Amino acid sequence: MGGLTQDRAPIYEALQNFKADRVVKFDVPGHKGGRWNRELTEFLGKSCLEADVNSMKPLDNLCHPVSVIRDAERLAADAFGAENAFFMINGTTGAVQAMIMSACKAGDKLILPRNVHRSAINALVVCGAIPVYVNPGVNNALGISLGMSVRDVADAIARHPDAKAVLVNNPTYYGVCSDLAAITALAHAHGMMVLADEAHGAHFYFPPKAEDAPSLRPPASAPTPAPSAPTPLSASLSASMSASMSAPVPSPLPLPAMRAGADMAAVSMHKTGGSLTQSSFLLCGKAVNAPYVRQIINLTQTTSASYLLLASLDIARRNLSLGGSGYFAETVRHAEYARAEINRLGGYIAFSRELVDGDAVFDFDVTKLSVHTREIGLAGIEVYDRLRDEYGIQIEFGDIGNILAIVSAGDRAFEIERLVSALSEIKRLYARDKSGMLSHEYINPTVERAPQAAFYAEKEPLPLTGCAGRVSGEFVMCYPPGIPILAPGERVTPEIVDYIRYAKQKGCSVTGPQDMSIETLQVLL
Repeated sequence: MGGLTQDRAPIYEALQNFKADRVVKFDVPGHKGGRWNRELTEFLGKSCLEADVNSMKPLDNLCHPVSVIRDAERLAADAFGAENAFFMINGTTGAVQAMIMSACKAGDKLILPRNVHRSAINALVVCGAIPVYVNPGVNNALGISLGMSVRDVADAIARHPDAKAVLVNNPTYYGVCSDLAAITALAHAHGMMVLADEAHGAHFYFPPKAEDAPSLRPPASAPTPAPSAPTPLSASLSASMSASMSAPVPSPLPLPAMRAGADMAAVSMHKTGGSLTQSSFLLCGKAVNAPYVRQIINLTQTTSASYLLLASLDIARRNLSLGGSGYFAETVRHAEYARAEINRLGGYIAFSRELVDGDAVFDFDVTKLSVHTREIGLAGIEVYDRLRDEYGIQIEFGDIGNILAIVSAGDRAFEIERLVSALSEIKRLYARDKSGMLSHEYINPTVERAPQAAFYAEKEPLPLTGCAGRVSGEFVMCYPPGIPILAPGERVTPEIVDYIRYAKQKGCSVTGPQDMSIETLQVLL
């Protein structure tokens, strides 16, 4: 790489040089290094505002990089084992959409699981590709959607041999991974590209080594909650859970897309890689026409690139290259300890690799602290709200039956103890009979129209309760996680109406429709 090594950070270094040159600014942004907007400078810091600059020769241009940004791209590609890497500052949403739009044109078919993030279906609305959905497996005990089985993908390929690509979640929001290597081999054998949504998988590229795994012990003063009597669900999982809870050394992380042979991967660095929010990488393999991908990216990505985001990606890549294995070893140890302690409480099910079945759950990301709450009679969103409002603990999300806490090496042991103690107290104070609770997060859709055709079709608003039997012209989803309950072109069923009403009642943040009160839906005429 022309003398470039992973201890370099070309964009960050160029910004440092630019600041040292004390250049007189007669370009945008208008805050002039923060001098004009004192309040913003006091809030973010002088150094931050001085680095918020516009594209120029010494700093390169994201739309057509030829110097420091291009060098940073080469280093990122090398670090992640890709042929090419693109800096994305429209979030992983932009990366997912660029990936799909690079592989598919209007009328092309894309095989994908239905439990994708809304960004993937948004890409279909924009480019006019046709989805071929593979319904994921469902764990009925936990009420969560799983991955795609290789058999189901093979069936979809057999039914749609003209499909251009297969998209795979690696992992899902809950941490479930499909057999990406087998799916990739199968798709390539039929001339199809493989696209991976790795919004939650940046850490897969830097797996912990056994010698890097420091032990995590609870503080001596921390009380250990007494285990409660097991519920029927926890008893059914207890044997396999006990093995994972007692494992002294964490297993390696699941296989990342580039090592599985996938063609493209959208990697959200800001979620688990340490960069600023809204910054991601789009990785490409050798068979991908990278110059064309850059053209696709430039259709939607801003021409006013934030150098704060670019530099954060550059620095985060360097940090992961030099020490990622150790960081994620510590992350695994934190997550495994928290999972074991939560399972000792009884009632809660902090699930992990005991779910692995070699099929729809080929592997599991053990850094994900996913916890099932329905057995104590509380929806995940109810636990989420109580943690935030009563205990000052902000977790990633809560849905109908589960919560997800994002754990990293930046967490501290006493904070994990605080989470465990809060969950123990919530159970003691608020647990109730689970009768009448909805038992699943995922409803298989009935697709009547392509997303683009439905989104732009003539529509009319109807009260939610009167929409059953009609075809939706818009999205409905709980955010997070942002997996659509309804997408444009799907038939509204009584079950879906009940789910939406239940999610609203429990306090989920339901988004998507024009009517922000979610009292009406736009349905096709």
